[in-house]
Amino acid sequence: MRRALMSVAVVSALAVAALTAGQATAAPSAPEPVQPMQFGMHVPDIAQGTDPSIAYGSIRLWDSGVAWGQVEQANNKYWWNGLDAAISNANSQQVRTLYVLGSTPKWAASNTKQGTYPNKGAASMPSMKEWKAWVTAVVQRYAGSIEAYQIWNEANLTTFWQGTPKQMAQLTSEAYKIIRRYDPTAKVISASSTVRLQSAYKKFFPAYLKELKKLKWPVDAIAVHLYPPSKGTPATRAGYITQVQADMRKAGVPASRELWDTEINYGIKGPGSGNPDKDIEGPTAAAWVAQTYLDNIRLGVARSYWYFWDRSVDLVGIQMFDGTLGSVGFQSVYTWLNGKFYTCASGDVNTCQLGDNADPQVVAWASTGSGTFVVPAGVTQTCTALNQCTAVVPGSNVTIGSMPQWFGIARS
Repeated sequence: MRRALMSVAVVSALAVAALTAGQATAAPSAPEPVQPMQFGMHVPDIAQGTDPSIAYGSIRLWDSGVAWGQVEQANNKYWWNGLDAAISNANSQQVRTLYVLGSTPKWAASNTKQGTYPNKGAASMPSMKEWKAWVTAVVQRYAGSIEAYQIWNEANLTTFWQGTPKQMAQLTSEAYKIIRRYDPTAKVISASSTVRLQSAYKKFFPAYLKELKKLKWPVDAIAVHLYPPSKGTPATRAGYITQVQADMRKAGVPASRELWDTEINYGIKGPGSGNPDKDIEGPTAAAWVAQTYLDNIRLGVARSYWYFWDRSVDLVGIQMFDGTLGSVGFQSVYTWLNGKFYTCASGDVNTCQLGDNADPQVVAWASTGSGTFVVPAGVTQTCTALNQCTAVVPGSNVTIGSMPQWFGIARS
């Protein structure tokens, strides 16, 4: 607690040096340190025992072979083996599980022509009776083993949902009641909305929030997917965060409800023909992954789940598996932030102060272009998100670009 108070209260030479970079604007200090679960991951083969070589703190079970229709393969006929294995392996890796309760099984679909993934009819509205029975079965079986339940995946896209925002809010409310009854400490996460498809986002997201408000906000967090267009960057994502937060304020979302980004990557094809798929490789991959989690604490996103840890796949722009520079960036930012109190500021050079006078630490990066950063007093070393370290001299000027750099005391 003493260190927490120092980090929040002391305006040290470290903080002053950080704020001199590019007319930075300070953000509120963190009341709590960064937690491991803020570093989320998708691991499609988790049920088969895949264990990422990097440190992460939470997992989202989607595209893992354990969707509703893959578990309840016929009405009241459950195949629990895959979900049991996925949760058991996640628990053995000491990471927290977020489970997506939708989509509708084919046998429960009101219209089998609505949606094709992970089965025909997956985007249709289930009967409330079947939905409640499913949620009850899952929560009763896994109470204490699943940290959080997400209602649906990308409900603003007709690929995944063709009901109304009101119907999705009703599903959310009924699931909330069941989860609170059988596992009261578990978190309830809203259906996610993809932001980059702006017309679909604007049609669904505000209307869904309006309906959730009528039902007294039966969620603990609001979820979005912050993939930029294929040509976008972390700066594009930061703009989306600002947009979503403005929409949440306009809807009257209580401040106690967190904002979660439950899928993120870059370079994914679309929207439109002007955004072909794009590979983000080399140092840029490490830089953008690190920026993603730094922007979370700078801008107020409580959690992000990287999509995904798997062998090379054309779908995503930044590959994440053993030996990739994306995984190096993930591990670096996890090491920098995990367990740290912080005070962040935005400017030509963004900064997050992590240490205090006795242990000065700052991370600096530019969302666009570059800027000058003054090395704080007491600092002896800088390390990039590629974990490449060099000595520095306090008071000297360093040019900072898109590659995040940690500044602190050299560790033996």
